[in-house]
Amino acid sequence: MKKVGIVMGSDSDLPIVKKASDTLSSLGVPFEAHVYSAHRTPEEARAFAAGAEAAGFGVIIAAAGMAAHLAGAIAANTTLPVIGIPCSSSVLDGIDALLSTVEMPSGIPVATVAINGGVNAALLAAQILAVGDAELSAKLKARRRTEAEAVLSKDASVTERLMS
Repeated sequence: MKKVGIVMGSDSDLPIVKKASDTLSSLGVPFEAHVYSAHRTPEEARAFAAGAEAAGFGVIIAAAGMAAHLAGAIAANTTLPVIGIPCSSSVLDGIDALLSTVEMPSGIPVATVAINGGVNAALLAAQILAVGDAELSAKLKARRRTEAEAVLSKDASVTERLMS
């Protein structure tokens, strides 16, 4: 199975990245995580992105706040799918990061999840990898069934409480 590369612009993004790594681990998806800044370590970020496919990665998740150029910088240096996680900060509650991540120029796409959307970034990465992996696809379907069962259980509980 190909692995997921996770890159965060700062260790302050770790709580969001932890949600992604926990989700990937729960699905048995291998990953590596690194701290590379689009602005402070641009050569290291570029080298990681440029070598990602040869290193066995199938998709990259890039998490960053504030100016949030990391996902775009990664995407500019690879043709692998890149998923951006805009992270909230004290500035504009992450709206700036969201806009920086989602507004990419034509030709350099970045899939973007919600602000602080670590779980969805991991699930999207797993879905991309599952296109060619029946076992991973089955795990994702089982996860969806489990989540649906939990909602239906809550529905029954609420209905019972309100109707009695």
